[in-house]
Amino acid sequence: MRRLLPALLAAMSITWAGTAAAAPAELGNAELEYVALGDSAAAGPLIPNQELMDLGCLRSTRNWPSVLAARLGATTFRDVSCSGATTEHLTTSQLTFTGPQPPQLDALTPTTDLVTLTIGGNDIGLVGVALGCINALPEPLGFSCKDRLTAGGDQIAAKIDAYAAEFGAGLDAIRARAPQAEIVVVGYGTYIRPGGCHPKEPIWARDADYLQGSVHRLNTVLGKVSADHGARFVDIEPPSVGHDVCAPISEKWFEGLLPTSVAAPLHPNARGMAGIGGFIAGSLESRL
Repeated sequence: MRRLLPALLAAMSITWAGTAAAAPAELGNAELEYVALGDSAAAGPLIPNQELMDLGCLRSTRNWPSVLAARLGATTFRDVSCSGATTEHLTTSQLTFTGPQPPQLDALTPTTDLVTLTIGGNDIGLVGVALGCINALPEPLGFSCKDRLTAGGDQIAAKIDAYAAEFGAGLDAIRARAPQAEIVVVGYGTYIRPGGCHPKEPIWARDADYLQGSVHRLNTVLGKVSADHGARFVDIEPPSVGHDVCAPISEKWFEGLLPTSVAAPLHPNARGMAGIGGFIAGSLESRL
């Protein structure tokens, strides 16, 4: 990705991130202070336009937090989501290729009204797991990542279940910094359909089901822990069905191993960010 970055940025129009959006009529003059936290699933690596101020985070001005901020009419918007972030980086600095980023919770204030958070994928190592499932050869040639990862017990499931305590502590830390805020946890999407689409995406059917099943398990844990800690969980698996990496270019929300638009592999593209942001907005507008 680092080798591709200079060429991609040369083709992009890089802009400074805006900090305010016009309030829609239905919200009138209501003030809304919104802070977005999270990893690359929120940040939008490589999607034009990338924020120049925090280039090391590979954060797009068209990511779903930006879509959500505009839709809700946020009068103050701070997006500190950062590609590569783990839960640890909520409270500690994150080293990026342009230098360290401050702890994400530093963006919160006692007057923050809304906090969104997408985190956990890097803690579990889901992208690395997916890359380990690549197999261009048809079955039975080669090896199944599911067979390898579940021999003697499901290694990924164990990591996801063990992550619950750390995630809960992260939510408590957010609440301590922003006691009046609505905390909204946004899960991960439907990246690949049942059975996959080998050889279009070089992952065997059973491995595709295992990968998406692991995403679903993580979402289930995120949802339960969110409820236990007074946060709201927004599940984007259902609305992203049919928009997976196997979908036609005009319908996909997520890029596969070989992206068909300017976006990072195995991440949302600009269409996906718009769809996800719109769905989250629809689930929050009545509450805010």
